[in-house]
Amino acid sequence: MRVVIAGQGYVGLPLAVRAAQVGHDVVGYDVDTGRIKQLSAGESYVEDIPSADVRAIIDAGRYKATAEPRELSGFDIAVITVPTPLREGVPDLSYIEDCARTLARFLRPGAAVVLESTTYPGTTEELVAPLLEEGSGLVAGRDFHLGYSPERIDPGNPTWNLVNTPKVVSGIDAPSLEVVDTFYGSLVDRTVRVGSPKEAELVKLIENTFRHVNIALVNEVAMFAHDLGIDVWQAIDACSTKPFGFMRFTPGPGVGGHCLPIDPSYLSWRVQRTLGQSFRFVELANDVNNHMPDYVIRRLTASFNARRRSVNGSRVLLLGLAYKKNTGDARESPSTRIAQLLLDLGAEVSAVDPHVDLGQRLDARLTRVDLTAEAVQAADAVVVLVDHDDLDLDLVREHAAYVLDCRRALAPAANVEVL
Repeated sequence: MRVVIAGQGYVGLPLAVRAAQVGHDVVGYDVDTGRIKQLSAGESYVEDIPSADVRAIIDAGRYKATAEPRELSGFDIAVITVPTPLREGVPDLSYIEDCARTLARFLRPGAAVVLESTTYPGTTEELVAPLLEEGSGLVAGRDFHLGYSPERIDPGNPTWNLVNTPKVVSGIDAPSLEVVDTFYGSLVDRTVRVGSPKEAELVKLIENTFRHVNIALVNEVAMFAHDLGIDVWQAIDACSTKPFGFMRFTPGPGVGGHCLPIDPSYLSWRVQRTLGQSFRFVELANDVNNHMPDYVIRRLTASFNARRRSVNGSRVLLLGLAYKKNTGDARESPSTRIAQLLLDLGAEVSAVDPHVDLGQRLDARLTRVDLTAEAVQAADAVVVLVDHDDLDLDLVREHAAYVLDCRRALAPAANVEVL
């Protein structure tokens, strides 16, 4: 089949590569010309996709990256994997809208369109379908197929990937579901059918809301446990020995990436807008997780006070700027918020992160350094925010004057305090 994957980011690129590897002719479409230039040169910017894999599908004639809409003509199936950010608490679906309008120009009878971008229930049928119909003159269900399949990409996960993670699929009618299921069935080990796009859209929001709420729970427990003089990490370890009725979540400096800080709010917004009711669990989880960077600053300030020092003028070294271990994605990362708060307080802040490239938006006042004994010794405090596997944490423990370990990544030591 001729397949268009619209959006070549952390979701779209793995999908495009896999589709080409199994024999589909794939067009990777993105409006970011910088990305297209890199991909056309066989260079991957997604950690889970080696550049060699991109070069292989280009050399095989199975993949073409483009920013030109005219290259989308003649597609059998198109998948939308564009961003869906929040703007002042309101879902911004402009990327989906623009993409749907572009695809509509090339939509032909018998073709299919699948939305993967995370969004509120109803988007596929209430927004995407009318835009495709208006731009093509065709009717969804009668003339072309339409469905939704939530992305389940987990960057940096060495165990679960696109192929072995079950793929939820849906369609606006039985023929659409059959086409969508057949396509994804050619890419993954197992598909899971649900009754309609609304159920499939809700799947992704439930999954991320579950994580968001439980992370907020352990974060709040961690704050209370510290004030009560209790080691919350030992308690969580003990809880984790229970073989039923408990799932392990651990405290941290906050949540980041596209999913947890944003996706649950899509459901909360939809509930409020449609039903006039508050989704209290999401709102409470947002409140707790959004303020974890402030709590990290309070703990760090208390440590300086105990040493008769001030944050203002002190040198602080942050380990990790990404939102997640072993990835280079700094979107919505709590680390960047912590850096900003420290800089605003007058600290001299440097950061180590071999995964986050210089092109990502970071505070211009932040200094990037390599992890060396000299850099650690020069800091009045080291804060472990992301425990990348390639960070030498033994070096940190050996040479740091003080460490606030937000991940319990370091072995116990007199100079190490755990969040």
